[in-house]
Amino acid sequence: MLARGQALEAVTGERFDVVVIGGGITGAGAALDAASRGYSVALVERHDYAIGTSSRSSKMVHGGLRYLRNFDLGLVREALLERQLMVQLAPHLVYPTPFLVPTLGTERRSRSIGIGLNMYDVMATTRVGMSRRERNERVEGADYWAPDRHRTISGEETAELIPALAGRDPREAYLFYDCQTDDARLVLTILGEAERFGAVCLNRAQVSALIGEHGAASGVACVDVESGEGFRIAADNVINATGVWADRIRPEEIHDEAELPRIAPSRGTHVTVSATDLPLGSAACIVPAGEDRTIFALPWYGRALIGTTDNDYEGDIDHVAPAGDDVAYLLAAINDFFGVELGASDVTGAYAGVRPLISTGDPRKSVDISRKAELYETSSGMLTITGGKLTTWRRMAKQVVDRMVEREGRVAPCRTDDIPLGMAAGEGELDPPDGLAEADLPPGYRELLGFRYGHGARRVLRIAGERPELAAPIVAGQPDLLAEVVVGARLEQARSVADVLLRRTRLGLVAAPALRTADSARPVAELIGGELGWDAGRVAAEAERWVEDARAEGIDPAAG
Repeated sequence: MLARGQALEAVTGERFDVVVIGGGITGAGAALDAASRGYSVALVERHDYAIGTSSRSSKMVHGGLRYLRNFDLGLVREALLERQLMVQLAPHLVYPTPFLVPTLGTERRSRSIGIGLNMYDVMATTRVGMSRRERNERVEGADYWAPDRHRTISGEETAELIPALAGRDPREAYLFYDCQTDDARLVLTILGEAERFGAVCLNRAQVSALIGEHGAASGVACVDVESGEGFRIAADNVINATGVWADRIRPEEIHDEAELPRIAPSRGTHVTVSATDLPLGSAACIVPAGEDRTIFALPWYGRALIGTTDNDYEGDIDHVAPAGDDVAYLLAAINDFFGVELGASDVTGAYAGVRPLISTGDPRKSVDISRKAELYETSSGMLTITGGKLTTWRRMAKQVVDRMVEREGRVAPCRTDDIPLGMAAGEGELDPPDGLAEADLPPGYRELLGFRYGHGARRVLRIAGERPELAAPIVAGQPDLLAEVVVGARLEQARSVADVLLRRTRLGLVAAPALRTADSARPVAELIGGELGWDAGRVAAEAERWVEDARAEGIDPAAG
């Protein structure tokens, strides 16, 4: 990715075919889609990439089994097809995981879940939604993945897959497959591919107004958040991909049009706990949570990730912290099901995000409001795409760029179903670099770097080889390397400690108690400062700022 200074110079130096507002998964996808069709693209993000919902998801690329209850078959089918495509396009970053729905003791097996899984199986097949020509042309190579049909497994196999259930007398379990990812790293990977096709991406650039010519949007006026200086980006098309913030861009235009859908934010809270306290092995578990609701426990970065709540939210969407009641609700469900006694002091990280659900005035709860994407064009010609979910980002991007192509009369078909997202690391590429031995690097570094960066992990190891002190872990006991801080600041436009600990790595979500103080964050601040030219006073201030950011994010419920 271009250094931020270079990107700032590039976006103000020419006119673009399209400017995309928003650096989350939808904006990144729109930038990649448009750039790969031959459009010149600028993307601006007011804070950091993936800072909103796109770093606060459930980390799953899935069809959404629960949406079958609402007979939202189109959404589920679309998401299942995208799930399969993502495994092919980004195999190092999106991978299959077995999910179990256990039956404990004398409980009766849920027939409704079995029926739902049968439907899930049918809609997950490649035949669904494809023409005969597409089926005949598809080449199923070694990287092609199709999920096994669901099946019922014995109690013994259930306990083997999820050791935490060994003492709970599991009788049997449904087993099916979905996929998981690192959402923030997926966004950064897509942005990297967009840049490869010529897009220019800039963070810390807040859109203050649309620029109009003869009533039509012709670019955006921005403020450089770091310097406070204003600048303009001229563009023939404007795409608003700001998710739950979508109606902040030209609100007088959007809200004057009564037929447009409204965004109904819903808060989802997640927590992580040690795999020692809740050993899940390599499988995820669907857990009952009262009143016909379920939550999940998912193995992620060596922790058990537990989520999610789904409640209407009316607070400040710029700073969304996990509610104490939500954390207690998740832990209570886990304690009851697994027979453990987890409390706030056992939480290794917590986060909450708001989903941009679409409401049309229906007073139903947010859980019943549509997760479908909505595209609308307002009187200035600005295209707004919102709603949807992480799994369907590519379809959302295609939808908005298709509309742009259509109104311009171009012939420019979508290509993102065939563009690899990064590349897996090859054999030997994750070996210790010259000058370092295996013992010089923390245990687990290969798996972590291979997942997070794929082939790009060579950059991390190269820096660690050049500066052996950067082969040490950022947090003791975790495999994340200090060299990743340098990569984030030098090559991914990371500008703060929070950028590195919450989005370039995920340490703030899996090792929050070890990061409570400014002293714990100081090594990160020093490395960022070395790349960005901070003096000693700025380094100290940024380390202190991390403590404030961590408190505002609520990543450590036991910290008070």
